[in-house]
Amino acid sequence: MLGGYVPAALLTVMLLTRYAPPVRNRLTVAIGCGVAVAGFPLLAEAVQRAQGIAGRAQEEVLVIEDSGIRLWESGNPYLTTPEIAALADPVSGYNPYQPGMALFGLPRAWFGEHWFTDARIYFAAATVAAVWLALRMLRERGLTTGASVRAVQAVFVVPVCALTLATGGDDLPVVALGVLALAALATDRAVTAGIAIGIAAALKLFAWPVLIVVAVLAWRRGVFGRFAVPALALPAVTLLPVVLRDFDAFYDNVIGYPLGEGVVQSTAASPLPGYLIAQNLPGGRTIALLLLGVSAVGFAVYLWRRPLRFAHQAAAMCAVGLLLAMCLMPSSRFGYLLYPAVFGIWWWVLRETEQPRSPWSSHIAAQPGVVGAADAEVVSTTDASAGESVISAETEHDDPIQPR
Repeated sequence: MLGGYVPAALLTVMLLTRYAPPVRNRLTVAIGCGVAVAGFPLLAEAVQRAQGIAGRAQEEVLVIEDSGIRLWESGNPYLTTPEIAALADPVSGYNPYQPGMALFGLPRAWFGEHWFTDARIYFAAATVAAVWLALRMLRERGLTTGASVRAVQAVFVVPVCALTLATGGDDLPVVALGVLALAALATDRAVTAGIAIGIAAALKLFAWPVLIVVAVLAWRRGVFGRFAVPALALPAVTLLPVVLRDFDAFYDNVIGYPLGEGVVQSTAASPLPGYLIAQNLPGGRTIALLLLGVSAVGFAVYLWRRPLRFAHQAAAMCAVGLLLAMCLMPSSRFGYLLYPAVFGIWWWVLRETEQPRSPWSSHIAAQPGVVGAADAEVVSTTDASAGESVISAETEHDDPIQPR
Protein backbone atom coordinates (compact mmCIF):
# COMPACT_ATOMS: atom_id res chain seq x y z
CA MET A 1 0.00 0.00 0.00
CA LEU A 2 2.85 2.40 0.89
CA GLY A 3 4.36 1.85 -2.53
CA GLY A 4 1.20 3.24 -4.08
CA TYR A 5 0.57 6.21 -1.83
CA VAL A 6 4.13 7.57 -1.90
CA PRO A 7 4.27 8.20 -5.69
CA ALA A 8 0.70 9.49 -5.58
CA ALA A 9 1.68 11.94 -2.83
CA LEU A 10 4.69 13.11 -4.87
CA LEU A 11 2.50 13.71 -7.92
CA THR A 12 0.03 15.61 -5.75
CA VAL A 13 2.79 17.85 -4.42
CA MET A 14 3.91 18.51 -7.98
CA LEU A 15 0.40 19.55 -8.93
CA LEU A 16 0.11 21.80 -5.89
CA THR A 17 3.07 23.84 -7.11
CA ARG A 18 0.83 25.14 -9.88
CA TYR A 19 -2.17 27.35 -9.31
CA ALA A 20 -5.41 25.68 -10.40
CA PRO A 21 -3.79 22.65 -12.07
CA PRO A 22 -5.78 21.11 -14.92
CA VAL A 23 -8.56 18.85 -13.71
CA ARG A 24 -7.54 16.27 -16.31
CA ASN A 25 -4.18 15.94 -14.54
CA ARG A 26 -5.87 15.46 -11.19
CA LEU A 27 -8.18 12.83 -12.67
CA THR A 28 -5.15 11.00 -14.05
CA VAL A 29 -3.53 11.08 -10.61
CA ALA A 30 -6.72 9.79 -8.97
CA ILE A 31 -7.02 6.89 -11.39
CA GLY A 32 -3.31 6.12 -11.19
CA CYS A 33 -3.41 6.18 -7.40
CA GLY A 34 -6.36 3.80 -7.39
CA VAL A 35 -4.53 1.38 -9.65
CA ALA A 36 -1.35 1.66 -7.54
CA VAL A 37 -2.89 1.21 -4.09
CA ALA A 38 -5.66 -1.26 -4.97
CA GLY A 39 -5.19 -2.78 -8.42
CA PHE A 40 -1.53 -3.79 -8.25
CA PRO A 41 -1.71 -5.23 -4.70
CA LEU A 42 -4.85 -7.15 -5.64
CA LEU A 43 -3.20 -8.74 -8.68
CA ALA A 44 0.00 -9.47 -6.76
CA GLU A 45 -1.90 -11.19 -3.95
CA ALA A 46 -4.03 -13.17 -6.42
CA VAL A 47 -0.90 -14.43 -8.21
CA GLN A 48 0.93 -15.27 -4.98
CA ARG A 49 -2.14 -17.03 -3.62
CA ALA A 50 -2.37 -19.14 -6.79
CA GLN A 51 1.27 -20.08 -6.23
CA GLY A 52 0.36 -21.50 -2.81
CA ILE A 53 1.48 -18.65 -0.55
CA ALA A 54 -0.80 -18.45 2.49
CA GLY A 55 -2.34 -15.31 3.92
CA ARG A 56 -2.94 -13.56 0.61
CA ALA A 57 -6.71 -13.17 0.93
CA GLN A 58 -9.06 -12.27 3.73
CA GLU A 59 -11.50 -14.81 5.09
CA GLU A 60 -14.51 -13.44 3.23
CA VAL A 61 -12.86 -14.19 -0.12
CA LEU A 62 -12.47 -17.86 0.82
CA VAL A 63 -16.03 -18.01 2.15
CA ILE A 64 -17.51 -16.57 -1.04
CA GLU A 65 -15.47 -18.85 -3.28
CA ASP A 66 -16.50 -21.89 -1.24
CA SER A 67 -20.13 -20.80 -1.44
CA GLY A 68 -19.79 -20.52 -5.22
CA ILE A 69 -18.46 -24.06 -5.39
CA ARG A 70 -21.35 -25.33 -3.24
CA LEU A 71 -23.85 -23.41 -5.36
CA TRP A 72 -22.49 -25.00 -8.53
CA GLU A 73 -22.33 -28.51 -7.08
CA SER A 74 -25.48 -28.64 -4.95
CA GLY A 75 -27.56 -25.56 -5.73
CA ASN A 76 -27.28 -24.29 -2.15
CA PRO A 77 -24.48 -21.89 -1.09
CA TYR A 78 -25.09 -22.51 2.63
CA LEU A 79 -24.02 -25.24 5.03
CA THR A 80 -26.33 -26.42 7.79
CA THR A 81 -25.45 -25.83 11.44
CA PRO A 82 -24.41 -29.48 12.04
CA GLU A 83 -22.16 -29.35 8.97
CA ILE A 84 -20.58 -26.11 10.21
CA ALA A 85 -20.08 -27.49 13.73
CA ALA A 86 -18.23 -30.50 12.29
CA LEU A 87 -15.62 -28.33 10.56
CA ALA A 88 -12.16 -27.84 12.03
CA ASP A 89 -12.70 -24.08 11.64
CA PRO A 90 -16.45 -23.44 12.01
CA VAL A 91 -16.06 -19.72 11.29
CA SER A 92 -15.04 -20.48 7.72
CA GLY A 93 -18.24 -22.46 7.23
CA TYR A 94 -20.58 -19.54 7.78
CA ASN A 95 -21.69 -17.59 4.72
CA PRO A 96 -23.36 -14.38 5.99
CA TYR A 97 -24.08 -13.04 2.50
CA GLN A 98 -27.12 -13.08 0.28
CA PRO A 99 -27.24 -15.94 -2.26
CA GLY A 100 -26.23 -13.66 -5.15
CA MET A 101 -22.78 -13.14 -3.65
CA ALA A 102 -21.94 -16.77 -4.42
CA LEU A 103 -21.89 -15.89 -8.13
CA PHE A 104 -18.47 -14.28 -7.60
CA GLY A 105 -17.21 -17.71 -6.55
CA LEU A 106 -18.34 -19.49 -9.69
CA PRO A 107 -15.08 -18.90 -11.64
CA ARG A 108 -13.30 -20.87 -8.90
CA ALA A 109 -15.86 -23.65 -9.26
CA TRP A 110 -15.52 -23.74 -13.04
CA PHE A 111 -11.78 -23.35 -13.61
CA GLY A 112 -10.09 -24.28 -10.33
CA GLU A 113 -7.44 -22.39 -8.40
CA HIS A 114 -5.82 -19.78 -10.62
CA TRP A 115 -5.08 -16.10 -10.18
CA PHE A 116 -7.87 -15.19 -12.60
CA THR A 117 -10.45 -17.15 -10.58
CA ASP A 118 -9.81 -15.09 -7.44
CA ALA A 119 -13.16 -13.57 -6.43
CA ARG A 120 -11.51 -10.18 -5.83
CA ILE A 121 -10.83 -9.83 -9.56
CA TYR A 122 -14.56 -9.91 -10.18
CA PHE A 123 -15.38 -7.69 -7.19
CA ALA A 124 -13.06 -5.08 -8.71
CA ALA A 125 -14.49 -5.50 -12.22
CA ALA A 126 -18.05 -5.08 -10.98
CA THR A 127 -17.06 -2.01 -8.96
CA VAL A 128 -15.31 -0.35 -11.89
CA ALA A 129 -18.25 -1.06 -14.20
CA ALA A 130 -20.81 0.38 -11.76
CA VAL A 131 -18.81 3.55 -11.07
CA TRP A 132 -18.06 4.08 -14.76
CA LEU A 133 -21.73 3.77 -15.67
CA ALA A 134 -22.78 6.12 -12.86
CA LEU A 135 -20.26 8.78 -13.94
CA ARG A 136 -21.24 8.40 -17.59
CA MET A 137 -24.88 9.12 -16.74
CA LEU A 138 -24.00 12.07 -14.53
CA ARG A 139 -21.61 13.54 -17.09
CA GLU A 140 -24.47 13.58 -19.59
CA ARG A 141 -26.31 15.81 -17.13
CA GLY A 142 -23.42 18.21 -16.68
CA LEU A 143 -21.29 16.70 -13.92
CA THR A 144 -17.94 18.47 -13.99
CA THR A 145 -14.60 16.76 -14.34
CA GLY A 146 -13.63 18.11 -10.92
CA ALA A 147 -16.58 16.34 -9.31
CA SER A 148 -15.72 13.19 -11.27
CA VAL A 149 -12.27 13.24 -9.67
CA ARG A 150 -13.80 13.13 -6.24
CA ALA A 151 -16.18 10.38 -7.25
CA VAL A 152 -13.25 8.21 -8.35
CA GLN A 153 -11.27 9.05 -5.22
CA ALA A 154 -14.21 8.08 -3.00
CA VAL A 155 -14.39 4.51 -4.26
CA PHE A 156 -10.82 3.66 -5.25
CA VAL A 157 -8.41 5.97 -3.37
CA VAL A 158 -9.84 6.57 0.11
CA PRO A 159 -7.68 4.22 2.24
CA VAL A 160 -10.52 2.17 3.75
CA CYS A 161 -11.86 1.48 0.23
CA ALA A 162 -8.49 0.79 -1.40
CA LEU A 163 -7.48 -1.61 1.38
CA THR A 164 -10.81 -3.43 1.22
CA LEU A 165 -10.65 -3.76 -2.57
CA ALA A 166 -7.14 -5.21 -2.45
CA THR A 167 -7.61 -7.67 0.41
CA GLY A 168 -11.33 -8.50 0.60
CA GLY A 169 -13.47 -6.51 -1.75
CA ASP A 170 -16.98 -7.87 -1.32
CA ASP A 171 -18.34 -4.55 0.03
CA LEU A 172 -17.15 -2.45 -2.93
CA PRO A 173 -19.59 -3.83 -5.55
CA VAL A 174 -22.44 -3.29 -3.09
CA VAL A 175 -21.64 0.35 -2.40
CA ALA A 176 -20.83 1.01 -6.07
CA LEU A 177 -24.21 -0.37 -7.11
CA GLY A 178 -25.80 1.83 -4.45
CA VAL A 179 -24.30 5.02 -5.88
CA LEU A 180 -25.19 3.80 -9.38
CA ALA A 181 -28.83 3.55 -8.29
CA LEU A 182 -28.73 7.09 -6.93
CA ALA A 183 -27.05 8.39 -10.09
CA ALA A 184 -29.71 6.68 -12.19
CA LEU A 185 -32.52 8.36 -10.26
CA ALA A 186 -30.71 11.69 -10.46
CA THR A 187 -30.81 11.32 -14.24
CA ASP A 188 -34.41 10.04 -14.40
CA ARG A 189 -33.61 6.38 -15.10
CA ALA A 190 -35.93 4.57 -12.70
CA VAL A 191 -35.58 1.10 -14.22
CA THR A 192 -31.78 1.31 -14.17
CA ALA A 193 -31.91 2.42 -10.54
CA GLY A 194 -34.10 -0.56 -9.69
CA ILE A 195 -31.78 -2.99 -11.45
CA ALA A 196 -28.69 -1.57 -9.71
CA ILE A 197 -30.08 -1.61 -6.18
CA GLY A 198 -31.80 -4.95 -6.83
CA ILE A 199 -28.47 -6.55 -7.69
CA ALA A 200 -26.90 -4.98 -4.60
CA ALA A 201 -29.70 -6.32 -2.41
CA ALA A 202 -29.13 -9.77 -3.88
CA LEU A 203 -25.50 -9.59 -2.71
CA LYS A 204 -25.56 -8.29 0.84
CA LEU A 205 -28.02 -7.23 3.55
CA PHE A 206 -26.25 -3.87 3.92
CA ALA A 207 -27.89 -2.87 0.63
CA TRP A 208 -31.41 -3.20 2.01
CA PRO A 209 -31.40 0.08 4.01
CA VAL A 210 -30.14 1.80 0.85
CA LEU A 211 -32.91 0.14 -1.16
CA ILE A 212 -35.50 1.57 1.25
CA VAL A 213 -34.10 5.10 0.97
CA VAL A 214 -33.88 4.91 -2.82
CA ALA A 215 -37.42 3.51 -2.94
CA VAL A 216 -38.70 6.51 -0.98
CA LEU A 217 -36.99 8.83 -3.43
CA ALA A 218 -38.52 6.93 -6.37
CA TRP A 219 -41.95 7.20 -4.76
CA ARG A 220 -41.53 10.94 -4.28
CA ARG A 221 -40.59 11.29 -7.95
CA GLY A 222 -43.60 9.31 -9.12
CA VAL A 223 -41.58 6.44 -10.63
CA PHE A 224 -41.96 3.86 -7.88
CA GLY A 225 -43.72 1.32 -10.08
CA ARG A 226 -40.97 1.22 -12.69
CA PHE A 227 -38.31 1.20 -9.97
CA ALA A 228 -39.87 -1.43 -7.72
CA VAL A 229 -40.25 -4.24 -10.24
CA PRO A 230 -36.52 -4.90 -10.81
CA ALA A 231 -35.54 -3.72 -7.32
CA LEU A 232 -37.65 -6.40 -5.67
CA ALA A 233 -37.63 -9.07 -8.38
CA LEU A 234 -33.85 -9.50 -8.56
CA PRO A 235 -33.24 -10.29 -4.87
CA ALA A 236 -36.40 -12.43 -4.82
CA VAL A 237 -35.21 -14.51 -7.79
CA THR A 238 -31.93 -15.29 -6.03
CA LEU A 239 -33.39 -15.68 -2.53
CA LEU A 240 -36.57 -17.71 -2.94
CA PRO A 241 -35.02 -20.91 -4.38
CA VAL A 242 -32.52 -21.06 -1.52
CA VAL A 243 -35.09 -20.27 1.18
CA LEU A 244 -37.53 -22.84 -0.16
CA ARG A 245 -34.78 -25.43 -0.35
CA ASP A 246 -33.41 -24.97 3.19
CA PHE A 247 -34.73 -22.04 5.20
CA ASP A 248 -32.91 -23.08 8.38
CA ALA A 249 -29.51 -23.02 6.70
CA PHE A 250 -30.24 -19.59 5.22
CA TYR A 251 -31.38 -18.19 8.58
CA ASP A 252 -28.44 -19.63 10.52
CA ASN A 253 -25.90 -18.17 8.08
CA VAL A 254 -27.36 -14.82 7.06
CA ILE A 255 -29.31 -13.76 10.17
CA GLY A 256 -28.42 -15.94 13.14
CA TYR A 257 -24.64 -15.84 12.81
CA PRO A 258 -24.32 -12.02 12.58
CA LEU A 259 -26.65 -11.72 15.60
CA GLY A 260 -24.43 -13.99 17.68
CA GLU A 261 -26.58 -17.14 17.46
CA GLY A 262 -24.00 -19.30 15.67
CA VAL A 263 -21.93 -22.16 17.06
CA VAL A 264 -19.07 -19.63 17.15
CA GLN A 265 -19.01 -15.85 17.49
CA SER A 266 -18.73 -13.62 14.47
CA THR A 267 -15.24 -12.40 13.66
CA ALA A 268 -16.68 -8.89 13.15
CA ALA A 269 -15.46 -7.53 16.48
CA SER A 270 -14.08 -4.03 16.01
CA PRO A 271 -14.37 -1.94 19.21
CA LEU A 272 -17.20 0.27 17.97
CA PRO A 273 -19.90 1.46 20.42
CA GLY A 274 -22.39 -1.34 19.66
CA TYR A 275 -19.79 -4.04 20.15
CA LEU A 276 -18.49 -2.48 23.37
CA ILE A 277 -22.02 -2.22 24.75
CA ALA A 278 -22.78 -5.82 23.80
CA GLN A 279 -19.60 -7.13 25.41
CA ASN A 280 -19.40 -5.06 28.59
CA LEU A 281 -22.92 -4.32 29.83
CA PRO A 282 -25.46 -6.75 31.32
CA GLY A 283 -27.88 -7.50 28.53
CA GLY A 284 -25.60 -5.46 26.31
CA ARG A 285 -26.51 -7.22 23.06
CA THR A 286 -30.19 -6.45 23.64
CA ILE A 287 -29.36 -2.84 24.49
CA ALA A 288 -27.30 -2.43 21.32
CA LEU A 289 -30.07 -3.93 19.19
CA LEU A 290 -32.63 -1.63 20.85
CA LEU A 291 -30.45 1.40 20.12
CA LEU A 292 -30.13 0.22 16.54
CA GLY A 293 -33.91 -0.15 16.30
CA VAL A 294 -34.52 3.28 17.80
CA SER A 295 -32.18 4.89 15.29
CA ALA A 296 -33.97 3.06 12.45
CA VAL A 297 -37.34 4.31 13.68
CA GLY A 298 -35.95 7.82 13.97
CA PHE A 299 -34.80 7.74 10.38
CA ALA A 300 -38.15 6.39 9.24
CA VAL A 301 -39.93 9.26 10.99
CA TYR A 302 -37.53 11.76 9.44
CA LEU A 303 -38.12 10.33 5.96
CA TRP A 304 -41.88 10.59 6.52
CA ARG A 305 -41.81 14.16 7.79
CA ARG A 306 -39.05 15.42 5.48
CA PRO A 307 -39.55 13.54 2.20
CA LEU A 308 -36.59 13.31 -0.12
CA ARG A 309 -36.57 15.39 -3.30
CA PHE A 310 -33.07 14.85 -4.70
CA ALA A 311 -30.64 11.95 -5.07
CA HIS A 312 -27.95 13.80 -3.12
CA GLN A 313 -30.31 14.06 -0.15
CA ALA A 314 -30.80 10.29 -0.35
CA ALA A 315 -27.01 9.82 -0.42
CA ALA A 316 -26.70 11.91 2.74
CA MET A 317 -29.39 9.83 4.44
CA CYS A 318 -27.57 6.64 3.46
CA ALA A 319 -24.26 7.99 4.77
CA VAL A 320 -25.62 9.08 8.16
CA GLY A 321 -27.91 6.08 8.58
CA LEU A 322 -25.25 3.52 7.74
CA LEU A 323 -22.73 5.29 9.97
CA LEU A 324 -25.11 4.93 12.91
CA ALA A 325 -25.84 1.32 11.97
CA MET A 326 -22.16 0.38 11.74
CA CYS A 327 -21.49 2.01 15.12
CA LEU A 328 -24.46 0.42 16.92
CA MET A 329 -24.38 -3.11 15.50
CA PRO A 330 -23.33 -5.68 18.14
CA SER A 331 -20.92 -7.19 15.60
CA SER A 332 -19.20 -4.75 13.28
CA ARG A 333 -15.92 -3.91 11.60
CA PHE A 334 -14.06 -0.69 10.95
CA GLY A 335 -13.99 -1.69 7.29
CA TYR A 336 -17.76 -1.26 7.07
CA LEU A 337 -17.21 2.48 7.47
CA LEU A 338 -16.46 2.59 3.76
CA TYR A 339 -20.23 2.70 3.20
CA PRO A 340 -20.81 6.06 4.92
CA ALA A 341 -17.50 7.35 3.50
CA VAL A 342 -18.48 6.64 -0.11
CA PHE A 343 -22.08 7.80 0.22
CA GLY A 344 -20.90 10.93 2.04
CA ILE A 345 -18.54 11.93 -0.77
CA TRP A 346 -21.08 11.03 -3.43
CA TRP A 347 -23.56 13.33 -1.69
CA TRP A 348 -21.34 16.17 -2.91
CA VAL A 349 -20.89 14.56 -6.35
CA LEU A 350 -24.63 14.16 -6.86
CA ARG A 351 -25.34 17.66 -5.58
CA GLU A 352 -22.96 19.04 -8.21
CA THR A 353 -25.26 17.50 -10.81
CA GLU A 354 -28.60 18.42 -9.25
CA GLN A 355 -27.79 21.74 -7.55
CA PRO A 356 -24.31 22.82 -8.68
CA ARG A 357 -22.59 25.30 -6.40
CA SER A 358 -18.83 24.91 -6.23
CA PRO A 359 -17.05 26.35 -3.17
CA TRP A 360 -14.07 27.30 -5.35
CA SER A 361 -15.88 29.40 -7.94
CA SER A 362 -15.45 32.78 -6.31
CA HIS A 363 -11.68 32.90 -5.86
CA ILE A 364 -10.65 30.92 -8.96
CA ALA A 365 -12.95 32.71 -11.36
CA ALA A 366 -11.54 36.04 -10.21
CA GLN A 367 -7.97 35.07 -11.10
CA PRO A 368 -6.77 36.38 -14.46
CA GLY A 369 -5.29 33.87 -16.84
CA VAL A 370 -6.69 30.77 -15.16
CA VAL A 371 -8.69 29.86 -18.23
CA GLY A 372 -6.57 30.13 -21.35
CA ALA A 373 -7.81 30.41 -24.91
CA ALA A 374 -6.61 26.89 -25.67
CA ASP A 375 -8.34 25.49 -22.59
CA ALA A 376 -11.84 26.84 -23.12
CA GLU A 377 -14.43 26.07 -25.69
CA VAL A 378 -16.31 29.30 -26.27
CA VAL A 379 -19.72 29.52 -27.79
CA SER A 380 -21.09 32.97 -28.49
CA THR A 381 -24.73 33.58 -29.26
CA THR A 382 -26.34 36.90 -30.03
CA ASP A 383 -29.64 37.99 -28.57
CA ALA A 384 -31.40 39.54 -31.55
CA SER A 385 -33.70 41.69 -29.46
CA ALA A 386 -31.18 43.06 -27.01
CA GLY A 387 -28.05 42.78 -29.16
CA GLU A 388 -26.12 41.15 -26.32
CA SER A 389 -23.69 38.26 -26.55
CA VAL A 390 -23.69 35.41 -24.12
CA ILE A 391 -20.46 33.51 -23.80
CA SER A 392 -20.37 30.10 -22.20
CA ALA A 393 -17.15 28.24 -21.54
CA GLU A 394 -16.30 24.87 -20.17
CA THR A 395 -12.78 24.94 -18.85
CA GLU A 396 -10.54 21.98 -18.36
CA HIS A 397 -8.61 23.71 -15.61
CA ASP A 398 -11.34 23.42 -13.03
CA ASP A 399 -14.83 22.54 -14.23
CA PRO A 400 -16.57 23.38 -10.94
CA ILE A 401 -15.82 27.09 -11.39
CA GLN A 402 -18.30 27.36 -14.25
CA PRO A 403 -21.83 27.87 -12.90
CA ARG A 404 -24.58 26.10 -14.81
